Amino acid sequence: MQDSQLLRYSRQILLPQVDIVGQQRLLAARVLVIGAGGLGCPAALYLAAAGIGTLVLADDDHVELSNLQRQIAHGDADIDQPKAASLAASVLAINPELNVIVLAQRLNGNALSEQVAAADVVLDCTDRFSSRFPINAACVAAGTPLVSGAAIRFSGQLVVFDLRQPESPCYACLYAPDELGDEEITCAESGVIAPLVGIIGAFQALEALKLISGAGSAHRGLATFDGLTGEWRRMGLKRDPGCQVCGTARS
Repeated sequence: MQDSQLLRYSRQILLPQVDIVGQQRLLAARVLVIGAGGLGCPAALYLAAAGIGTLVLADDDHVELSNLQRQIAHGDADIDQPKAASLAASVLAINPELNVIVLAQRLNGNALSEQVAAADVVLDCTDRFSSRFPINAACVAAGTPLVSGAAIRFSGQLVVFDLRQPESPCYACLYAPDELGDEEITCAESGVIAPLVGIIGAFQALEALKLISGAGSAHRGLATFDGLTGEWRRMGLKRDPGCQVCGTARS
């Protein structure tokens, strides 16, 4: 580690749970962030600041004026630009030493499988079941930890699926694919308070940093946040032996 890196990351290195070894793990890590919107922006910015060596940013959307209320990596000058490229520019403005890979496309099929398999951790920052289920399936197949976040109105949630652990559930254990279409309520339909996505996105970044550095232990269960009361709730989750995704994949 160079002297400039020791100085840049000194406040993390001071933490005994991280230390130099943990920081070196972060610098050597590759994280895939799928979705460069409300959740992906704060998550990627914090991952960049913390020193994740390679960030892969995937999103096929373009910046719109209505995004700017909450998608903090984008500005007026970025309107009509690809979100993944706009987020990459903000990430590199914070930490130009990183390797940032821009995928201005919707990941699916082999492309999704390849990117998930190459990553140390995947952050699902999307807002549609049609995206979440394939991401989950790819993570199960590759055994890659998945940090899933969601935010709508004043409500947020986070789940960590550490698929390297045999007892860990997957996203399909929580939401059955056959019972849900693509009817998830979106911010465009129901609104969202601006800081909520920052809270959940930062939580996703924290869990990714812990998984990679070895600090602490990964969050377990489903955490939900009520922005109107400021209260967190936590519910335990168990793997469904009959799950169509992880049940058959691990049998």
